[in-house]
This record gives sequence, structure tokens and C-alpha cells, in this order.
Amino acid sequence: MSVNGKKVLHMDRNPYYGGESASITPLEDLYKRFKIPGAPPASMGRGRDWNVDLIPKFLMANGQLVKMLLFTEVTRYLDFKVTEGSFVYKGGKIYKVPSTEAEALASSLMGLFEKRRFRKFLVYVANFDESDPRTFEGIDPKKTAMREVYKKFDLGQDVIDFTGHALALYRTDDYLDQPCCETINRIKLYSESLARYGKSPYLYPLYGLGELPQGFAR
Repeated sequence: MSVNGKKVLHMDRNPYYGGESASITPLEDLYKRFKIPGAPPASMGRGRDWNVDLIPKFLMANGQLVKMLLFTEVTRYLDFKVTEGSFVYKGGKIYKVPSTEAEALASSLMGLFEKRRFRKFLVYVANFDESDPRTFEGIDPKKTAMREVYKKFDLGQDVIDFTGHALALYRTDDYLDQPCCETINRIKLYSESLARYGKSPYLYPLYGLGELPQGFAR
């Protein structure tokens, strides 16, 4: 509304921005909120150096919220940090999740032939357009289950696991038997977000999520 020249009255019952999604600072206020007796130990440093998010979340770099921040020019009041990326733990080691053609070829998570299949899958996702049936390649995005899509590209279980949970960000495997359209769009969003700023698809406000409502209020 303010972007369109309207005056906006902002009212908040708390002495901080964000409600239940606030970033609490200084650390002493966090102790008060959760009724923790005493004061933070000296080993934790200055209370003002802490911004503790009550509900931590990442922002997808090409997601709707970031687009809204850019449109409303709220980004003028915010500083963001790009996180390091997505990682999986397998066989006692930590691996970066490949989400581009180049990363898929370089990853030690997969063998040579699986890398080629995963690369082909990523190319399909990148070209997929829900409004253009020519990009479906025989798949009906409203009916074909995601399990069948994985089978079409002959992807192994390890690749399926990190694709579904680290790229598409599903908590369970229920999505495997649901129409594939949403999953493909989730993976596409991950890849597009990664391409936007480089090493990671995730952005995080430098001083916590409480900066978001504060930025909108300015």
C-alpha cells in the first residue's frame, strides 16, 4: 500500500517487530521471554551481539517473498547473507547436494553413469514449463506420480532421497505417490535460486528474520 502512495499505520503490542517470528535481542530479553532465571553467562559475550530467531527460516533467493521485497523496495533497509548450500550426510561423510549440471558431474555422491542420468533429469526440470506441453516429454504433470518420473530417468535411491528432501525440501516420502508437478516446480525453484546468487539458493537476513517486518514498517 505504501508503494502506491498510501499512508500505513503500524501497531504492535510488543516492544519488538515480528510477533511469533521475531528475532530477540539482546540476549537478556530472550532469558526474560522464556523465564530463564539469572543472566546470560559472560562466556556468551555481549547480549547485543545476539539475534535469536524464534522460528528460524531460510528465504529462497528466487522465491515469492524475495520478489515481494524487491518490488516494495524493502531491500533498501535490509542486509542479506547467502548461506553455504545444502549438504547430506552419507557413509560417515558430508557432501554438497548437486543441483546444477556442473555440480552433478563433479559430485562424488554418484557414479559416472548416475551422474549422466541426474544431469539429464536436471536439464528436464530446467526446461519444464507447466504451460507448455512440449516440455513434458510424455509425462502428465497433473497425473504422473513423482515415483514414475524418477523411474523414467532411472535414478537410484540415494539420488531420489537427496533430490526429494534437500532440493524439493519434503519432510516425508509421501510426495512420491503424488502428481509430479509441484515437486518439479520445487526443484526448479531451488535451481533458479541457486543460479541467482551463486553458491547457495538460500538467503538469510543478516540480523535475523525480525528485520523483515521492521523493513516493511519503515
